[in-house]
Amino acid sequence: MYKSGLIFGIVMLFVALGVTLVFPYCVPCAALLLGLAAGYVAGVFGKPTGQPLAVRAGAIAGAIAGIGVVIGEMTGAVINASFVKPENLQQFMQILGISGGVSLTSGQIWASQIGINCFLSLVSVALMAGLGALGGLLWWNGSSKNQSVPPSFLPPQ
Repeated sequence: MYKSGLIFGIVMLFVALGVTLVFPYCVPCAALLLGLAAGYVAGVFGKPTGQPLAVRAGAIAGAIAGIGVVIGEMTGAVINASFVKPENLQQFMQILGISGGVSLTSGQIWASQIGINCFLSLVSVALMAGLGALGGLLWWNGSSKNQSVPPSFLPPQ
């Protein structure tokens, strides 16, 4: 489970960083798929012996991979906040046809970038842990049919 979590954590760090730079609100979408994959691969690597263990391993792998989301998304938030200036924001709002007295200071831009991305990264961690558990369950359901039956349940000969 740790191996899978670390692998997908590194992958998710780069995915979250890249997605945050372009579409910050889409990181939870990537977390859905990669959390499920982390849980499934945790089952493949760890080969848990029971369904509860498979679900637990998947959830832990997803949560560990979620650390990559937090690091990637917060790094992307800092990069975004450093590039957005109040003047650029005003020009962008005029291009969109939004006129009015909406003006943000540099501090408000930083606070909103960090706050929103922090919230989204925590949502992504929760999604990855939950879907990691589902991935572990899917691995168990797919692989338990191939496992041998314990000797105590064999019919008498």
